[in-house]
Amino acid sequence: MSEVINALNWRYAVKQFNPEKKVSKEDLDTILAAVRLAPSAYGLQPLKILVVENPELRAELRSFSYNQPQVTDASHLLVLCTFNEITEATIEGMIEFTAEARGKSVSELSRFQEFLKGAILPMDREEMKRWNDHQVYIALGHLLQTCAHLRIDSTPMEGFQSLEFDRILGLTDKNLHSVVVCPIGYRSDEDAYQHISKARRSLDDLVEFIS
Repeated sequence: MSEVINALNWRYAVKQFNPEKKVSKEDLDTILAAVRLAPSAYGLQPLKILVVENPELRAELRSFSYNQPQVTDASHLLVLCTFNEITEATIEGMIEFTAEARGKSVSELSRFQEFLKGAILPMDREEMKRWNDHQVYIALGHLLQTCAHLRIDSTPMEGFQSLEFDRILGLTDKNLHSVVVCPIGYRSDEDAYQHISKARRSLDDLVEFIS
């Protein structure tokens, strides 16, 4: 069995972290770099990753996460956010750094820029929010798989009050809203869930080949 599959079989959604074990800066940097490299529609990356380190702040956030202990006990608390809206300035900024990264001038990417504006700016606020939220889940996949490869535990969580997180973290003023919370760290020896076998549909049931 490949190392990739071994790592994914090893991972599970940890319910009880060991608060004494911390993820190293090197490993955290690797995880964040992997999220940065995740694909997104048109390469826009309409997201932000907050690494919440402050213990008092994490305790406050826990009270709006149905008191789930992972929020405070994991080594790091990552909050994956996305933009409330994409503006002309957002697109123009993306074109500028794309041009710089590829050794081109902004004018050489002008047709792409106009295409993006025509495709994205007419969206209403709710449509744009849903579209942006989808980009977060692509990044989350990179996050979870990278953690598994490093044998670092992760627990993706939608069980939190997003509006309260946004208020506490001051996200609205930053054109952001929270989408997913993902504590990372190391499982406690006391977490019984690590001994439960995965239950997944068979490949024959899940996959259909069309030739």
